[in-house]
Amino acid sequence: MFGLSELAVILIVVIALILARKGPELARNAGKSARILKAEAQAMKRAEQEESQARGADTSPRIIQGEAVPGPGAPAPERPSADTDGIPPQGSRA
Repeated sequence: MFGLSELAVILIVVIALILARKGPELARNAGKSARILKAEAQAMKRAEQEESQARGADTSPRIIQGEAVPGPGAPAPERPSADTDGIPPQGSRA
């Protein structure tokens, strides 16, 4: 009877024969699918740009919920620094 290594060799040969027949067709179909996907992505990007140009004057910023960021000239919020742990530096009197 066949051992495990002989069955593995037979399986590899069968897979190689199947790929020899169907491989070029599978590669061609994958290439077509990739080209279609790329064209659709470019079309979506173009449509988005045209839509933003059509809005034109409406260039107001979008509001996104989250942490408020101070504008220019506004004082930055106070954050504890890494060296301030409540202990005065050595040599100073508190």
